[in-house]
Amino acid sequence: MTGWQKSSFSGGTTGNECLETVIGAGRIRIRESSDPGVVVTTTPGSLRALIRGIKEGEFERLG
Repeated sequence: MTGWQKSSFSGGTTGNECLETVIGAGRIRIRESSDPGVVVTTTPGSLRALIRGIKEGEFERLG
């Protein structure tokens, strides 16, 4: 798969500490640059719900 983009929030200078994404066909694919063979695939709506839950502290009780 081509077109991976590094997150602007990734601070790694070696290229091995970065979150990368690619969007296509209504799906978002996310991977860690240090392990590019592992890819998480989601939809924009599901990712929005996850980010909203994180911001609202929904998952704090899990830790």
